[in-house]
Amino acid sequence: MIRRSTPNRTFARSAQPPMNESLPFAERVRASAQHLQERGVDALSALYDLAAARLVRFAVAITQNQHDAEDAVQSVLVRVGTRPSLLNSANCPWQYLLGMVRNEALAIARRKRRYSLLASFAEFVTRQPPDRVESEDQRQLVWRALRSLPPPQAEVVALKVWENLTFAQIAEITQTSANTAASRYRYALRKLAGTLATLQTEVHDV
Repeated sequence: MIRRSTPNRTFARSAQPPMNESLPFAERVRASAQHLQERGVDALSALYDLAAARLVRFAVAITQNQHDAEDAVQSVLVRVGTRPSLLNSANCPWQYLLGMVRNEALAIARRKRRYSLLASFAEFVTRQPPDRVESEDQRQLVWRALRSLPPPQAEVVALKVWENLTFAQIAEITQTSANTAASRYRYALRKLAGTLATLQTEVHDV
């Protein structure tokens, strides 16, 4: 959860038309962006409630820890709240928002000289595990496997698996080509499969 009680980081609430929950997530973000453009910063809470958790989930993979990820997301949402046209004018507001958070998270990581993707992912996976991860032992295995990936590959896995983006969309966010994104994903899956198999064998042999 993001620390909403921190001074100067609380977002005022304003009335928003009922959101159609059957819409794809990206379309709900677009609707929130339009509402923010119309109502201004008072409408920021709706976007926060909709997207903040998913943005933090992505950012924590880059920043190395939960608090830095929250700071990155907070900074971006404040910027969007004061300049709603940034988001509303984007062709795909959700992709644009992911790109903004990625840039902010990378900036934080570089400032702290800790660009080590997923270095503290054990806590994150434990707190917000994938649906198919059923036990603490499995979570630990997944974490150790994710830590073995180079940062560019792990980033693509996060966007592909969690956000279900196409390689073209991932390429736009990561500022690479679709072929590069696809190659990184394929290499990452091979490494993850091999690493998990090795780790599981080690666990069984203990």
